[in-house]
Amino acid sequence: MARILVTGGTGYIGSHTTVELMQQGYDVTIVDNLSNSSVDVLEGIEAIVGRRPEFANIDCGNFVDLDAVFRTYPDIVGVIHFAASKAVGESVEKPLLYYRNNLGSLVTLLEVMRAHSVANLVFSSSCTVYGQPDADHLPVDETAPIQKALSPYGNTKQINEEIICDEAHADAHLHATILRYFNPIGAHPSALIGELPNGVPQNLLPFVTQTAAGLRPQLKVFGDDYNTPDGSCIRDYIYVVDLAKAHVKAIDRMLHVADRDQVEVFNLGTGRGLSVLEIIRGFEAATGVKIPYTIVGRREGDIEQVWAAPKKANEVLGWKADTPIADVLLSAWKWEKHIRNL
Repeated sequence: MARILVTGGTGYIGSHTTVELMQQGYDVTIVDNLSNSSVDVLEGIEAIVGRRPEFANIDCGNFVDLDAVFRTYPDIVGVIHFAASKAVGESVEKPLLYYRNNLGSLVTLLEVMRAHSVANLVFSSSCTVYGQPDADHLPVDETAPIQKALSPYGNTKQINEEIICDEAHADAHLHATILRYFNPIGAHPSALIGELPNGVPQNLLPFVTQTAAGLRPQLKVFGDDYNTPDGSCIRDYIYVVDLAKAHVKAIDRMLHVADRDQVEVFNLGTGRGLSVLEIIRGFEAATGVKIPYTIVGRREGDIEQVWAAPKKANEVLGWKADTPIADVLLSAWKWEKHIRNL
């Protein structure tokens, strides 16, 4: 079976995607520098799938190390590139870290791919490239204008997409699929892998589950004065397992469908927006656990409201995110209880 290289594969989305790839018969090699993940994730993957992915503890911004991986596995036919720093708030505080990590790793990867004649790339992008869409572009489809980024993180995603398009223009052999995620949440139903951020969580649901588990005294809700029904920000929350399956669909399409554009873009979401306060209430209803929270000021870089129009992904990739939100929230709580031995 074909081998796929997954950068950032011990991370949250990368580990779930690795599981889905292996369950569909692909061989997987992971590269990850473990800057925001743990090598223990490999054990969870093995427990779910019954076999272990190959793993190299390297920084994919290092050409020599990454080149050695491609030499070791000459059967690599495609790459899914997750490896990146990914927190909006942190990127505002540490912009240079984000530009170095997120841009340098992609440039190096493309250089090594070209050197080894590997022509298929799936890139982990983000709905942040749309900024705050105007009312005419909600829900957001792939034709919505790319707006000035509100954070360095969002800007790196925009620039990365431009780099990919420029390289594809220069190299007719390169084919790329850009997947613009909305907000991934939840954990594998086995509770053997899930989201485990280092330090204080930057994303909503891990903070909710850590608060429910007693690790955090309360949750901070950043703003209740937005122009939304309950005043809190609205996002399109997508189950991470559904999201992972979209990457397998993208790889399948690249390897088996000849009649496609050299660079394709898909929005990955549910098509439904939920507010921060709706997620809190939904979690409480699904689990029976109360979440203490307090309203604080708005957080710099946050977008008011955004959700996807996923029609293109539904029709072209044959993919749909349809796991009920209550099940998704329960999966996150099951994972939190597993890792805390609750």
